Amino acid sequence: MRVGAQSLRASTRLVGILGWPVDHSLSPRMHNAAFAALGLDWAYVPLPVRPGDVGEAVRGLVALGFAGANVTIPHKGAVIPFCDEIDVAAEQAESVNTLLIEGGRVVGSSTDGLGVSATTITADTHVLFLGAGGAARPVATALLAAGARSVTVAARRPEAAAELAERLRAIAPAGLIDVAREWPPAGAGGTVLVNATPVKDVVVVEPRADQQVVDLAYRPDGAPTALVAAARAAGCPTVVDGLEFLVRQGAASFERWTGKPAPVGVMRQAVRGGDDPEAR
Repeated sequence: MRVGAQSLRASTRLVGILGWPVDHSLSPRMHNAAFAALGLDWAYVPLPVRPGDVGEAVRGLVALGFAGANVTIPHKGAVIPFCDEIDVAAEQAESVNTLLIEGGRVVGSSTDGLGVSATTITADTHVLFLGAGGAARPVATALLAAGARSVTVAARRPEAAAELAERLRAIAPAGLIDVAREWPPAGAGGTVLVNATPVKDVVVVEPRADQQVVDLAYRPDGAPTALVAAARAAGCPTVVDGLEFLVRQGAASFERWTGKPAPVGVMRQAVRGGDDPEAR
């Protein structure tokens, strides 16, 4: 059996991605390129799991000897009860995107927050956060853990923004957590602008030249989203696009599974199809 250019043997260590759907995921391409680059007898496979079948899927990973897995929408919260242990980041965010299986035990963690690691967070950082869905929670949590002074949550559904803000207040009571009164929010407040919505074609909030910008959305063909293009045109000092975010959280998962430094350049090139820019 082959996965991409890799042959699977009885000795091959398996990891994969649990989600519904997963046929669009770039993670198999990224991780299999990384395994090949390091000469590892590992393979990464897509694992479509229907909602409601998460428990059976996790038990199946253990029974089949998988080394671990990534978890994506809509299972990042649903998988938690089937973990034997979760780390602090996953507990605070109530979201797991990486499973490590050792000795029959399933350890859940969240590497999503590491995707914003290029962003400079200080005690004077104010974050304007667009979106309040499942992708938002671990990233917003990570920004607060890194020392952001305040977060303003803006979302199309006010109740979703209020719910996320309440969760953030529970883990960062000393921080200033606010909810924008309108959508889209008026003006690009904050020193960091984060888009955690799936919007790719419209600039919801025009970035300022002095802002750092993180856009979790991406186009599979590598073309910039409308926000990324606007941020680069404005001369923003740091712009982390969705593909770079994918690479960084993926590199952290890779290192948890293999215990080896991730070949980040190879992973970046795999998802960008030959373009290998650093985050700008």
